[in-house]
Amino acid sequence: MNILSSTPKLSRRTMLRSLGASISLPLLDSMNPIRLKADRSTSSSIKRVGYFYFPNGIPRGIWHPTQVNTKGFLQQLNPWMSPLEAYKSQLLIPTDIWTPEGNGHSAGTATWLTGGGYDDQAVRAGGVSVDQLIAGHTGKETMLPSLEMSLKGEGFFSNSLPRNTVSWSSTNVPLTREVEPRAIFDRMFRPPTGGASNRSVMDLVLGEAKSLSKQIGRADQARLDEYFESIRALEKRIEFAEIQTLKMQRDQALTQALTAPTPGIPSDHQEYIRLMMDMIVLAYWSDATRVVSFMLDHGQSNRYFNFIEGVKGTWHALSHYGNASGATEDDDGKTSWDSVETKRAMYAEVIRWHHRQFAYLLERLQSIQEPDGGSILDNSMLLYGSSLGDGDEHDEKDLPTLIAGGGGGSIRSGRQLRFKRGTDLSKIHLAFLHRLGIPESQFGSVNSDFGPLDFLT
Repeated sequence: MNILSSTPKLSRRTMLRSLGASISLPLLDSMNPIRLKADRSTSSSIKRVGYFYFPNGIPRGIWHPTQVNTKGFLQQLNPWMSPLEAYKSQLLIPTDIWTPEGNGHSAGTATWLTGGGYDDQAVRAGGVSVDQLIAGHTGKETMLPSLEMSLKGEGFFSNSLPRNTVSWSSTNVPLTREVEPRAIFDRMFRPPTGGASNRSVMDLVLGEAKSLSKQIGRADQARLDEYFESIRALEKRIEFAEIQTLKMQRDQALTQALTAPTPGIPSDHQEYIRLMMDMIVLAYWSDATRVVSFMLDHGQSNRYFNFIEGVKGTWHALSHYGNASGATEDDDGKTSWDSVETKRAMYAEVIRWHHRQFAYLLERLQSIQEPDGGSILDNSMLLYGSSLGDGDEHDEKDLPTLIAGGGGGSIRSGRQLRFKRGTDLSKIHLAFLHRLGIPESQFGSVNSDFGPLDFLT
């Protein structure tokens, strides 16, 4: 199938196609560069949105920055957030965010993106989630309306519906989440009709890629070379991770820190989360979708983080750091700690480890330059946080919340947002919607008629 027009200008919908593969292209100068560069100055660049959920809250006191100047600009993050220090100019850290309609491991997870309350009996989350509202608008221009992703959960509540979803297409319809890197890769690059699925997608479209290369400029050629090489490298990493997982399954000497891996899930947890992060980068880069939600575990994760030096016990058990005996119903019956302070420090170390993984994503997004002059991170709005405040107190106050990216010039980053009173998380959701040109006047319990949404600028 000939994808090229008779003129040098390419459509943003241009794709490389063959039997068994379908590859969207990144933004190129050939796709009307004059308009693209003008877009950035008018804050109407192609914007990407991401929602990154982690469970079990934080030990209060490890989220707010160490130093902020008199104008609210971030000077230094605290030691627990140090993995994000290099990206502080791209961050907004709001204070006193809360969810007045509900919180916790189940209701709080299920309604983190809906702003409503959760009805357990009727399985109702109080409305459509914000990511799906956005997908209803931006999805008309992309191959996939949205991507719903999650790490495969661990622990007793791994099959609990409200703990395993943040995305709802309607108030009572939760969306399933992809947990395998290869399944996500195939959704983006292999058509449902399949065919030749054991071959590299780049090998399948090589002829069309070469034909395209002859008709674009040097800058576009460099962008395509980087993009295509990234796809090849990601395929190789997925294949290697799957081979390693099979080896681990045959290894009977696994330590207690590891559970038997599931086929398709990398046995190395950091490799797993980074492969998933790379899928997000590729989804944004290829414009396969502009909306992603990613759960870093289910809402009451009992994952062991013994692979972090100096940490023992499950994530959920560590979050209840007020009792170090190891004898409560939240503990595994095997692990205890020498003090509350020790247990709390381990809990904070798990949070810092996740910051390191989020920083990896920010680095990748910042490294990819687009024709409008900015990076993908510059053109993104990413919300990262949890539905619990302090894990031991189990409250909904001062939720750990962070906004990353420049929103295509619509967000003034590098600041701490000091709200004078408890501010509904839905206010951030509504502000995101408005920056995408989606004219919702209300989201959750927040009505834009009763308060400004310009706090992001």
